[in-house]
Amino acid sequence: MEIQFSERELNEIRAFLQEQRNDGNTLVAFLDDAPLHVYDLNCFSDPYKTQEFCYENTTDVDHYRIETTDHLLNVVEAQIQDLNNFYNLNKNIMKQENFDYLKEQVKFSGFGEGLEKALKDRMEFGASEFQLQHEQKFGKDETTTLLNFRYSPEQERYYFNSYDISLKKGESDPIRQHFEIRKENSYTFKEAYNLLAGRAVNKDLMNRQGEFYNSWVKLNFKETDDKGNFKKEYFTENYGYKLDEALAKHPIKELSNEEDKARLIGSLYKGNRQQVTFVKDGQESKAYVEANPQYKTVNVYDANMKRLNNSQKQSESEGRSEKQAAKAKQTTGDEEGGPRKNQKNDRKKKQGITG
Repeated sequence: MEIQFSERELNEIRAFLQEQRNDGNTLVAFLDDAPLHVYDLNCFSDPYKTQEFCYENTTDVDHYRIETTDHLLNVVEAQIQDLNNFYNLNKNIMKQENFDYLKEQVKFSGFGEGLEKALKDRMEFGASEFQLQHEQKFGKDETTTLLNFRYSPEQERYYFNSYDISLKKGESDPIRQHFEIRKENSYTFKEAYNLLAGRAVNKDLMNRQGEFYNSWVKLNFKETDDKGNFKKEYFTENYGYKLDEALAKHPIKELSNEEDKARLIGSLYKGNRQQVTFVKDGQESKAYVEANPQYKTVNVYDANMKRLNNSQKQSESEGRSEKQAAKAKQTTGDEEGGPRKNQKNDRKKKQGITG
């Protein structure tokens, strides 16, 4: 005999049977092979009256049977335990799925796999919200990042909502920025570091109308919003910056090989300062370049990371681009409020891996 009900119904049956047993009713008559509800249980203390009840109510269709109150209680208790085990199993499966998802999300947001144990421990602890700390050095630059997680009682799962990154360069005071984790318009950890380091990142963004557009993004360290974050500046395709043309003005060896060129451009799109080989008068030397969309150039550094003045012509070009940059910022807006009109995306497909 099985009793298949919800936990609430099983608890009602258990309470009823316990009450009847305490009153001395140790026998129960009920319809055989039929769902059992509280009102289907007929309890007696006298075996004769129990038999009489079954005889009078049995028909060709309805057949009554008799069990002890203790036996039915054991059946109910076993099913409550099975139900709890089922719920616990489902809960554990959901927890594992939640952990696996967050683990991958943290990894592909650029924070690697070193936070897995701390993440699992904090989820097991069950706090409504918690933070994980991530530290990494890039040369002499030191970053400290707090990853923010929050539990949703409605969804019964944790979410990785945002992170706060702090960058300390040498002896200078650290600078900080808050980044939201969203389906669209999110930044990886490396992109966030590059932005705080003063470089530009190329992103495919979505505006408030749900339209995608491509833009170079950089931080304006002279202006902050009401939350203390540096405001972002945007240089869309209409601004006219062509990275490959800016690179072509320099004697970069990697540009002569399509595979090397693709890797170089892909790295610069992410905001990296990339090492290259300069070839001049048959001599090779190491240098570093980074994208500078605001002035439609690339910044060049020597092997010791000292900024090189490329030419007077570039300086003049940068001066002219100041006005163009200001105009571009007025029409670009933020990532959610970017270009309002559908713009035909005639940008050539990015070379290399971007993300």
